[in-house]
Amino acid sequence: MIHYKELHHVSLTVSDLVRAKDFYSKILCLSEIPRPDFDFLGAWYGIGQQQLHLIVLPESQTIRQEKYVSSREGHFALRVENYQDTLNWLKKNGVEVLEKPNSKSGFAQIFCADPDGNLIELNVDQKDMALSFTTK
Repeated sequence: MIHYKELHHVSLTVSDLVRAKDFYSKILCLSEIPRPDFDFLGAWYGIGQQQLHLIVLPESQTIRQEKYVSSREGHFALRVENYQDTLNWLKKNGVEVLEKPNSKSGFAQIFCADPDGNLIELNVDQKDMALSFTTK
């Protein structure tokens, strides 16, 4: 039997590091962390106790050819503090989103894609979403 402690990191392949870092740093507001001096390009980001690793591999089989936003394809999810603030920020920055505020999952979800089509879910607990509207 395997006993897990936590999810350590998620790795995504990207085709253009400058474009990817612009998205993850400036649009998703993630903080870049030091990365070992590998013999290939990439970037690491800290998210709480977990990490997101970007790996440059333009010929990767995991880079989606169709860049449309979907909630049913492989993605990773980040919990955000405020649904509406996050949605407003993404729209202000021209990011295409798929909104699912009343998802059966119990999470109010916003889906978007990075420039390579990697899908990202940003969510809050629906109970927390209701509170964010009443406190403003």
